[in-house]
Amino acid sequence: MNSCYASIECSLNPDLKGKPMAVGGNEASRHGIILAKSEEAKKFGVKTGEPLWQARQKCPDLIIVEPHHEIYKEYSRRAHEIYARYTDLIEPMGLDEVWCDLTGSITLFGSAENIIREIMESFKKELDITVSIGLSYNKIFAKLGSDLAGRDEFFVITKDDFREKVWKLPASALFGVGRKTAAQLERYGITTVGELANCSEQWLKTVFGACGGEMWLSANGLNRDRVAPDNYRAKSKSIGHGITCKSDLENNEEVWKVFLSLSQNVSKRLRQEKLFATGVQISVRDNLFSTRQFQYQLDNPTQSAFEIAKNATLLFKANHTWEHNIRALTVKAINLTEESSFGQLDFYTDYSKLEKQKSIEDTVMSLRQKFGEDIIFNCCLMDEDKMPVFADEERAPAHFKNFK
Repeated sequence: MNSCYASIECSLNPDLKGKPMAVGGNEASRHGIILAKSEEAKKFGVKTGEPLWQARQKCPDLIIVEPHHEIYKEYSRRAHEIYARYTDLIEPMGLDEVWCDLTGSITLFGSAENIIREIMESFKKELDITVSIGLSYNKIFAKLGSDLAGRDEFFVITKDDFREKVWKLPASALFGVGRKTAAQLERYGITTVGELANCSEQWLKTVFGACGGEMWLSANGLNRDRVAPDNYRAKSKSIGHGITCKSDLENNEEVWKVFLSLSQNVSKRLRQEKLFATGVQISVRDNLFSTRQFQYQLDNPTQSAFEIAKNATLLFKANHTWEHNIRALTVKAINLTEESSFGQLDFYTDYSKLEKQKSIEDTVMSLRQKFGEDIIFNCCLMDEDKMPVFADEERAPAHFKNFK
């Protein structure tokens, strides 16, 4: 979906159409960056990810709209309804992008190009936004095609012409080749997809490990990854939540409150996926933007927000010396398992206390599911003024109230 967030905002509020506008984070919460921009803003050089103040220097008349993530999710759901008219093989990649396998759809709906044109028209008529679509014989080139296609256009890459269309592009154009990998490739004199394709596969594996082999297959058009069915959900390898605080954290007590708040979300998702954490990982960014990560193996599997927060805080205290205050924190449940049973019992763990804590949290989760997230919360978080409002807590402005 082209400029997804910005396009949706313009669709819902027509007064924004034709004007330089952008969807931006909350500056009060220190999330003041451009999340999406209109074509008019793009002409002024406004870029996704840059600070709002910098964007305003480029475009003084830039209109900034706060994001409304729940509405974007609804648009994504309606987009999936359009895809599902043609195939059940729909693999999401974020809110605004999917892979669709049309192989089995052609006998029912005509050529793939015909299906694509119908999808593009449906988006314009039903959602009032445009899309860019890539059509190819594998996922990597389909993704690349969508990047190469213009607004409201599609781009085709075939087995016969991929060398002509793809090999001249920079290596970083390939899905899976990030900025750091591209920089490392460049140090070896590899700057284009074609140069990557003509490398020794074994050499790439030696230098880059398993991902080196994947890059070689992708560059040579040999990727064989299938599109997963729409109802398929891979088991998470880790579950985490992080925030940038509205102001710097200055002591361990403030860190504990943030970890406790973040762990509520982690615990909820663990329960939803029926998984248990056997380890905790934290990421700590100080006010000099230096980031460090630490992890700790738990004695027993857990879904408990309290246990996750407690161990995250202990891990923090053991590694942070308070030379600098803290700007951002992340906590992750790692080494996930479907097993809830304890391992080797010991004389030092109060298992009755763990069971009591579990019972309390089960009740809390039950109340939240029935009456809403705000029905019950930790008293120590009542005066927490450094936590930003999370995206799923945002409320839509008045002119969005009638959207269904």
